Amino acid sequence: MMVGQGIITRYQTSVLEQVGIYIIMAVSLNIATGYLGQLPLGHAGFMSVGGYSCAIFIMRMMPAFGVTMRDFVLGTPAASLLFVIGLVFGGICAAICGVIIGIPALRLKGDYLAIITLGFAEIIRVIMLNIDGVLGFELTGGAKGLTGIPAYTNFLNTFVVVVISLFLIHTMMKSRHGRAILAIRDNEIAAEASGVNTTYYKTLAFVVSAFFAGIGGGLYAGCIGVMAPAKFGFMKSIEILVMVVLGGMGSMLGSVLSATFLTILPEALRAFADYRMVVYAIVLILVMIFRPQGLLGTYDFSLGNVLEKIANREFPWKKSATAEEVE
Repeated sequence: MMVGQGIITRYQTSVLEQVGIYIIMAVSLNIATGYLGQLPLGHAGFMSVGGYSCAIFIMRMMPAFGVTMRDFVLGTPAASLLFVIGLVFGGICAAICGVIIGIPALRLKGDYLAIITLGFAEIIRVIMLNIDGVLGFELTGGAKGLTGIPAYTNFLNTFVVVVISLFLIHTMMKSRHGRAILAIRDNEIAAEASGVNTTYYKTLAFVVSAFFAGIGGGLYAGCIGVMAPAKFGFMKSIEILVMVVLGGMGSMLGSVLSATFLTILPEALRAFADYRMVVYAIVLILVMIFRPQGLLGTYDFSLGNVLEKIANREFPWKKSATAEEVE
């Protein structure tokens, strides 16, 4: 709508869509890193699984739903329904991979966990690259990638998915499940001694993280229109990790702000886009030197805290009322 009215260009809309996608990716990784206290380096693998699964599902089911490419542009009810189902399907596929990877991987910690998750992400990339030859028919497109993906991602549905994702993650972290995850991060031995099923909650956090990474991957596929294994290498996981570290591990608001900044920065410096990883490295080094806890540390925005501060604030009329009561 805004593009049609000339308010913003299609390019600017695409950038805003990518901002939303990387917000989901950063916040989802923050579940496993900031909240759980682990260091997985395979987030790009879950993103690729979600992207491929969502795109393939939508492309294969378009005839059954009677949907054409133009229907996604127009936003017809059938196209919108197919988009939602495809997005959830991509998230579920990524979550299943999260279960398969998480159960053995989460027995390890620190560098060992990082190495094994990085290895699994590389396995996923190689599978996407070679599965067509094994199956005997084209599914992922191999090295040339999956093309002809309908443009089902737009600014509106990206914004809606971002809001829903942030709400669900925030709600989970404020529940007893979230408190158990935070307890494991603070002291796993003490949490287990208190009756927390550490294996279950570590796997839960990892799977939820993978699910939302799959959601982000599904949006990414519809945004760029092409899915290729080369787009989901080791550096993609590092890009997302930098966003989490820059914003503050354990801060959802920090992940949102850093993802926005690091997505817009290469576009603002388009002429130097080839050096974006150098910029990421410099920014990360500076943050680690001057603010090792990240820009916001573990601070998170809370509407309840804001309302409480407003309610407890000393306004002039409150002081006058108090003085009159004393008299």
